[in-house]
Amino acid sequence: MWSSNRRKDLSGRSPDATELGTVLDRLLGQRPLRGGMALGVLARRWEEVVGARLAEECSPAALEGGVLLVMTSSQAWGAQIKFLSEAVRAAAARVVGEGVVKDVRVTVRIAGVPGKGGAR
Repeated sequence: MWSSNRRKDLSGRSPDATELGTVLDRLLGQRPLRGGMALGVLARRWEEVVGARLAEECSPAALEGGVLLVMTSSQAWGAQIKFLSEAVRAAAARVVGEGVVKDVRVTVRIAGVPGKGGAR
């Protein structure tokens, strides 16, 4: 049972129920979750975006402010992604929607350190 003290602890919250779909729409519209959702979609469909061979050598690492950070296995593969950056951006747009990915940047994975690289 709700006590009057409990309601005071929830300052700013309404005791009225809100539909789950409404709450999820609000959450997914917020920037951090929107970028995370798009990054997840790109990760799942990465081979479709860059092709089978490139997908073996690189992966989407981050998506922040319209900038897709692609982590590659070597500098040579990083150069390839840089060269194809407009094609990668366009393919990503077909997967996650126009305007979500505005630029593609590359980082090279540092050997022996998973997930570490420096943006290029």
